[in-house]
Amino acid sequence: MSKSDPIVNRVAQSALVVFDLEDYYPENPILELDLADFLDQGFVLREKEFRKALEDFNWEVYNNGLVRVHCSTDAIIPIWAKALLSSYLNAECMHFVFGSKTALMSSYYSNILIGIKFEEYRDKSVILKGCSKKEVPESAYIHAMGKLQEVAKKIMYGEACSAVPLYKRK
Repeated sequence: MSKSDPIVNRVAQSALVVFDLEDYYPENPILELDLADFLDQGFVLREKEFRKALEDFNWEVYNNGLVRVHCSTDAIIPIWAKALLSSYLNAECMHFVFGSKTALMSSYYSNILIGIKFEEYRDKSVILKGCSKKEVPESAYIHAMGKLQEVAKKIMYGEACSAVPLYKRK
């Protein structure tokens, strides 16, 4: 290569298509709700008081948010109480789960990935972009891999400059 030859970006010229899970990361606030706040001394669920506390609570704080519901104490929460709480959250938030932040994000991504039309990746070489700057759960990569494998010709993980081959259709 001589000094007069232009530098060619072969990565940019390749037929690789990038599928980046960060593109689907929620812009909505990620919030949490502690059930202990609705219990007597954080442990005892008294039905009448529980219903009143839910009724009086300002649910607008969860408007369009992703909500992780948990209990910071070892209280036993019956299913009907979770179902009742769900009736309030369903009206306000975008998505919620009972569990960890990882469970929330896994559930969120699962719902998002179900709605994506993967047909645009048919017969293409796809890079499932890694090296996330945001907290994308592992389950999202696994789910995306399954969806891409149905349509893509070839799938790699990482970046165009250093991709790890994962799948090649025979």
